[in-house]
Amino acid sequence: MKLRAAPTSLFLLLAFFTLNLSAQVGPLTTPDFSAQQKWVDSLYSEMTPKERIGQLLMLSVESGGPERYIDSVRKNIRENHIGGVIFSRGTPKKQAILTNEFQEITEVPLLIGMDAEWGLAMRLDSTFALPWNMSLGAIQDEYLIEKAGAAISRHAKRLGVHINFAPVVDINTNPENPIIGNRSFGETKQNVTNKSIAFLKGMQREGIIAVAKHFPGHGDTDSDSHKTLPSVSFSGSRIKNIELYPYRELIARDISGVMAAHLNVPAFTKEKDLPSSLSKPVITDLLKKDLGFKGLVFTDALNMKGASNHLNSGDLEVEAFLAGNDVLLMPEDVPAAVEKLNEAYQENLITEERLEASVKKILAAKYKAGLYNLKPVDTSFLYKELNTVKDSVLFEELTENAITLVKNNSGLLPIKDLDEQKIAYVNFGDAEGSPFLNQLRKYAKVDWVRSSNLDSLLNKLEDYTKVIIGFHKPDRSPWSSYKFSENELTWIQAIARSNETILSVFTRPYALLDLKTTSQFEGILLGYQNNRVAQQKTAQVIFGGIEAKGKLSVSLGNQFPAGTGYFTPATRLAYGSPESVGLNSYKLRKIDTILREAIDGKMAPGVQMLVARKGKVVFQRNVGYHTYEEKTPVTDTSVYDLASVTKILATLPLVMQQVEEGVIDFDTNLGELIPSLKNSNKEHIRLQDMLMHYARFKSWIPFYVPTIDPVTKKPSRLYYKDSATSEFSTKVADEMYIRNDMQDTIVSIIRDSELEEQLEYRYSDLPFYLLKYYLENYYDSTLHKLTQEEFYKPLGSYHTGYLPIERFSPEQIVPTEIDKLWRRQKVQGYVHDQGAAMQGGIGGHAGLFSNANDVAKIMQMYLNGGSYGGDEFFKPETISKFNTCYYCEEDVRRGVGFDKPQLEKVGPTCGCVSMASFGHSGFTGTLVWADPVEEIVYVFLSNRTFPDSTNRKLIREDIRSRIQEVIYESIDF
Repeated sequence: MKLRAAPTSLFLLLAFFTLNLSAQVGPLTTPDFSAQQKWVDSLYSEMTPKERIGQLLMLSVESGGPERYIDSVRKNIRENHIGGVIFSRGTPKKQAILTNEFQEITEVPLLIGMDAEWGLAMRLDSTFALPWNMSLGAIQDEYLIEKAGAAISRHAKRLGVHINFAPVVDINTNPENPIIGNRSFGETKQNVTNKSIAFLKGMQREGIIAVAKHFPGHGDTDSDSHKTLPSVSFSGSRIKNIELYPYRELIARDISGVMAAHLNVPAFTKEKDLPSSLSKPVITDLLKKDLGFKGLVFTDALNMKGASNHLNSGDLEVEAFLAGNDVLLMPEDVPAAVEKLNEAYQENLITEERLEASVKKILAAKYKAGLYNLKPVDTSFLYKELNTVKDSVLFEELTENAITLVKNNSGLLPIKDLDEQKIAYVNFGDAEGSPFLNQLRKYAKVDWVRSSNLDSLLNKLEDYTKVIIGFHKPDRSPWSSYKFSENELTWIQAIARSNETILSVFTRPYALLDLKTTSQFEGILLGYQNNRVAQQKTAQVIFGGIEAKGKLSVSLGNQFPAGTGYFTPATRLAYGSPESVGLNSYKLRKIDTILREAIDGKMAPGVQMLVARKGKVVFQRNVGYHTYEEKTPVTDTSVYDLASVTKILATLPLVMQQVEEGVIDFDTNLGELIPSLKNSNKEHIRLQDMLMHYARFKSWIPFYVPTIDPVTKKPSRLYYKDSATSEFSTKVADEMYIRNDMQDTIVSIIRDSELEEQLEYRYSDLPFYLLKYYLENYYDSTLHKLTQEEFYKPLGSYHTGYLPIERFSPEQIVPTEIDKLWRRQKVQGYVHDQGAAMQGGIGGHAGLFSNANDVAKIMQMYLNGGSYGGDEFFKPETISKFNTCYYCEEDVRRGVGFDKPQLEKVGPTCGCVSMASFGHSGFTGTLVWADPVEEIVYVFLSNRTFPDSTNRKLIREDIRSRIQEVIYESIDF
C-alpha cells in the first residue's frame, strides 16, 4: 500500500498510535479525534475530485473468480481509486492474498467488507458458520447473541475484513418472505431489537464496523429485491412504529453503518416505484434527519434488479448518492459510475460540501478500523484460527439454547419410565437424520421403522408406545426448501392419529404452518436447522439430557404465538464438548496417543472409553478391533465383558436397596443371610466386612479345576454335556452344559473353605458368590431379571445385562479369550470368568456385559446421589454410606463394595483423584471410576485378555491410570 506524504507532525501522531493500538485492524473504539481529523484532512486535501469520487465506490470481488475478473478489480483500484471491496465467494487464503495485494497497490487503504451474517461461511468455504438469526432469535440469554457477534467479528478481523454487513434487523412478519426468513431474528420488534443490540455489541467490541440492514425494513415483503422491486405498502405510522424501531435503538447505541434496501415504500417516496435506496425522503429525511443517523449509509448492491431495473449504470450511482447514501455498493459498471459522478460534480449537481461530507466519513471509518496502521494479513495458521475449538463450543451453546419445545402435552417430555416404553423413529424430508437417531439410541432402545406403504407403516407402529418423527430438510443455505410435501403431511397426520407422537422439525419453523392440525401431536420440537449438533441436542431434550430453553421468535398460527416455549429439566446424561464443562480438548488429545500405544503394543485388540463431567459426556473413543484379525472395528455399541465391575453395577445396587429398605444392615451376618452357613466358620462374618474385603476370605477358589478329567485334561463327562438335558441345562459356552446343582456345590465349597489366619485387607470374589445365592433365593428370581427390572431398563441401559448372546448378535459382542484349557473355544457372548460361567453366566462377581455409554449412566446415577432420569434409585445418604472408607486406619482402602483410591502409591487410580471418588476394575481390562468432587465419570473397557489372558501389558504399562491422569490434567476450571 502506498500512502501520500503527510506532515511531520502527523507522522509523530501516527507513530504514537502505532505503539498504542492493535496492529492488524485496530479496535473500533473512540479514537483520538484530533489525530483522526488530521489523518482524514491530510488524505482528503491531497486527493483529486476523481480520487474522492472513487472513495464512494465499493466493488464486489470473488476471490475464487476467474483471473480476468480479478484483473478488472486491480485496474479499478489503480485507475478509479475505489474506496473498498466487498468479498464474495472463494477461499480464506485466496481472499487474504488478494487483500494484501489490493492494499499494496492502492493509494489510500481500502475498506474490506463482507456479508458474514452468520459467519464467514456465508461466503467462503472452509470457514465457520454459526446458527442463522431465526435460530438465535429463540435464545433467551442475550449474552450468547453478543458472543455470536463477537465470534464473527474475530474471524472477519483475522481475515483483514473491516466491515460486516450485519446484523439483519428486518422484522419478518411475513412467513412467505422469500429473501429474509431465516436471516431475521423474528417477527416482534422488541425481540429483533434486543438481539440486534446484543449482536452489535459483540461485533463492535471486537473491532468490526457493523451495518444494520435492510433500511427501512424488508421483513414484510413477498418478493426478492435481487430479482425485482418489492413493495412495502404499510402506512408511514406503521413503518415508524414497527420496521424503524430497531434502527432507532441501534442508532442510539452508535451503530457505524446502515444499509438502504431497494424497496418500493409509497408512504415515504414521492415518485411511483422509486427504490427507497434512491429516495432522498427515505435516506436523507427519514434516516439522517428524523432518526438522527450520523454514520455511513451504504446502498444495497446496485447490481440487484430492485435498483438496476430503474436506471442505467452511472445514472443509478448518481441518484443513489444524491439521495444521501455515502457508499455505493457493487456498481455494475465502475468506469461509467465514476464518469457520471464526476459529471454531476462538475455540473455542481453534487456539491463540494456534499462530496466532502461523505468522503471524510469514509476516511474516518478507515481510521477507526485501524487502516492508518495497516499490516498484511498473515496467512499462516489461517484455516486453523478460523475454525477453533472455542467456535465449536459456542455453536453448541447457541444451538442448545435455541431448541424450542412448542407443545408438551401432560409434560410428556422428557420421556420418562423408559422400562415401560417401546419407541420408534420415523424419518421424513430429504436430508440426513442419522445423527438424531444415533443420539436417541444413546438413551433408549429406539427402532428405525420404515415402509414404502402407509398402511404397512401404521401396522408396524401398532406395538410402539411412542413414535418420534424427525423431519429433516437440507440447510445448505437459509433459503433452502423447508416445506412438507402433501404426501408427507398425509403420512405424518396418520401416524399422529394412531400413536403417541413427538414431532421434531429440523428446518424453518414456518413448516408447521402447513399442518392442518397439531392437536394430535403430544410433543412438538423445533431444532431449526438440520446440522449434526441441532439433531443431537434435540434428541437430548427429548430424553432430558439437556433443558429445553428456547422460545418461538415467530408466530405459527394462533396456537403457537411468538414467545411460545416450554421449559423442561435436565435429568439424564448430556453430550457435548470438553470445553463446555471446563476440560481442555487439546490436553485430552494425549489420550489418543496412549490409546494408540496400547493398540500398537498389542496390549488389547481394542478399547472403548468415555469421559463425562458435570453430567455431560464430552470425550468418547473407540479404537482398534474386536480381535487382532481386524475384521470388526470397535464402535459405540460394541458390548464388553465387564468382569469384576459386575460387583458394583449388579450385586451391590441390590444390596444397597435392601439396606435402604431395612431388610438387612451392615451388621447382618452370613448366618442370617444364608442359613446353610450357620455353624460354619463364616456364620458371624458381617456384611460390611465382607464387602470391604476385610473378612479373611480366600482370594479365590478355582471351582472349575476339579471338573476337568485328570486323564484326558478335558471337561469331565460327570459334570458336562454337549447338549442340554433336564439335569444339564445350565449353559457354560457353546455346546457345553454343566450340572444344574453346581451352584449349590459352589456354595458348599465356599462354606467349607478355610479362612485366612490373619485379618487384613484381601480382595476376594467369594462374598459376591454368596450374595448372588442370597439375593436370588430372597427374591426367587435371577440376578439377570432383578437387575434388568430394577435398574437397567429404568436407566435406559439397554446394552447392559447378563447373557449377552441371548440379546445381541455375536458381531456386537467383543470376545475375551481363546480358552485352550477348559472350554476349548473362543469365548464370545459368554462370561470369561470361569466361576460365573459355571453359574450359567450369571455371577454376583462377574458376568455383566455392557458398553461405555450404559456404564456411564449407572455411574452418573451414583454420582447424582442415587437419582437419574427423574427417578430416585437410592437416597443420597445410602450412596454416602456405601462410599465410605471405614477401615482406612487399618490400610483397607475399600468402601462397602466400592473400590476407593489407593492409600499408598500403588492402587487402582492415577493417584490424582479425590478421596471421595469410587469405582472398580475388572480382570478383562476394564475400569470405571466416578469422582464427586470434580464430577467426573471415567469408563475404560477393553479385552486385554484376548486371545490369551496371561497378556498383562495393559496392566504393566498402567494404561488406564495414565489416561485418568490426563483427564485430571485437562481440567481448566
